[in-house]
Amino acid sequence: MNAAHISVKVKAGAKKETVEVISDTRFKVSVREKPEGNQANKRVIELLANHFNVPQKSVVIVKGHHSPSKVLSIREA
Repeated sequence: MNAAHISVKVKAGAKKETVEVISDTRFKVSVREKPEGNQANKRVIELLANHFNVPQKSVVIVKGHHSPSKVLSIREA
């Protein structure tokens, strides 16, 4: 199983949910959920799993659990 690490800048509490590709390894993600109770992180994982067409369990936050700047690992299915 191969894994890729990507950098993600998250905007929580946005009006519109988006996944914007900055480069192959950099993304900007906007989610409606607030950054409380891990809600925004869960939604970021859902959106990126959908974007990469992998199961949610294949997307893991490696760094930045409490920060808008995150590093995530995406494992190929």
